[in-house]
Amino acid sequence: MVDADKFAKALDLSELSPSSIKEWNIESAEFNRPGIEIAGYYEHFAYDRPQVLGNVEMTYIDSLTSEERENALRRFFSYPIPCVIICRGYVPPDEFLQLARESNVAVYGTRKATTKFIVEAILYLNNVLAPRATMHAVLVDVYGVGVLITGESGVGKSESALELVTRGHQLVADDVVDIKRVSDNRLIGESPPTVRHFMEIRGIGIIDIRQMFGVGSVLTNKAIDMQIHLENWKENKEYDRLGLEEEYTNILGVKIPHLVIPVRPGRNLGIIIEVAARNFSLKKIGYSAAKELDKRLNEMMMNSQKKQSED
Repeated sequence: MVDADKFAKALDLSELSPSSIKEWNIESAEFNRPGIEIAGYYEHFAYDRPQVLGNVEMTYIDSLTSEERENALRRFFSYPIPCVIICRGYVPPDEFLQLARESNVAVYGTRKATTKFIVEAILYLNNVLAPRATMHAVLVDVYGVGVLITGESGVGKSESALELVTRGHQLVADDVVDIKRVSDNRLIGESPPTVRHFMEIRGIGIIDIRQMFGVGSVLTNKAIDMQIHLENWKENKEYDRLGLEEEYTNILGVKIPHLVIPVRPGRNLGIIIEVAARNFSLKKIGYSAAKELDKRLNEMMMNSQKKQSED
């Protein structure tokens, strides 16, 4: 559901005709320009979307006779339209606003160009309608990489994030991360407003990262690029020592790289997470240290076999 008042405020719209409907059942960030419908073709009318009228539509409406205009608009407003937005500062005719009131459809106006408004409105609805989830985790920005740190309670997630902040990186969220999918392959994480910038450190209590380390130590939100799962070291478990095979996890339908980091006394998790973030960035530009080493070893073995065959 989309809140009508928030929609109008966020997009700086002026209300030309009110409606008693305060929420719209909109499921996708799509808009319709109903020029062909007003001209009389309703075979594929996307009436469940906000209707945007610009220069072409308003010029056509003005060109109609009073009777033609009323007939065209009456049919248009007979559909359960969420709302109508008129761009470029056009003032709709009286019949338009009268039929909108009779149909209880909100009409808004904006001076923005039609294309510019639609782009801004799509971005707004993408954010409002994005699938969401909440995770017990920590989110930090490390060298520009959004690292989601997960693990059992008490494993050291907050302490690792605190170490990273002291090393110049930025905290996004501690303990609770609100995640939304803004596109098919992009996740954005943020902290709930109530606990934003706060962190719990066992033995000390609640600390305010922004007040303690400055505004440069925190971010409001960050794209999630990879997940690091911390777990207590298990003696009988075989941990990845080469990194040739990429592992992924799925959050809200988005696949992101996943690492499992064992925790035991003496391991500096802050530095390890820094290295993981740097290694991720190198892989993004096509370089993998593990594959490079594997390549060198294979070349060395081939040269050794070739030399033996020549002897």
